[in-house]
Amino acid sequence: MIGGLGPLELTILLGLFFVLFGAQRLPELANALGRSKGEFQKGLTETTSAVKAASTVADLEAGGRTPDQQLMERAKSVGLDPVGMDVDELQAKVNALEALNNPEETE
Repeated sequence: MIGGLGPLELTILLGLFFVLFGAQRLPELANALGRSKGEFQKGLTETTSAVKAASTVADLEAGGRTPDQQLMERAKSVGLDPVGMDVDELQAKVNALEALNNPEETE
């Protein structure tokens, strides 16, 4: 049983399709349905692989670290203890301390 349909129901549906579309048209419809499914899968694969490739390049450029890990390293390098701080608050403090430590870069 497929989806709750018994053999009798499937036979009736198949006969109804033959009457509505004809024996010549049914294989064409099935072929078109298969091609459209294949195109959809191909597009889905291309879309997801492009996103993965972009994130992989960003990860490689970051040395495999997430933005939060990079922020933690920057905080430790300027002498802050990042434990328990909110990310936005930590970002602001790190930026301020880096600006104080490197005043020639901000001008």
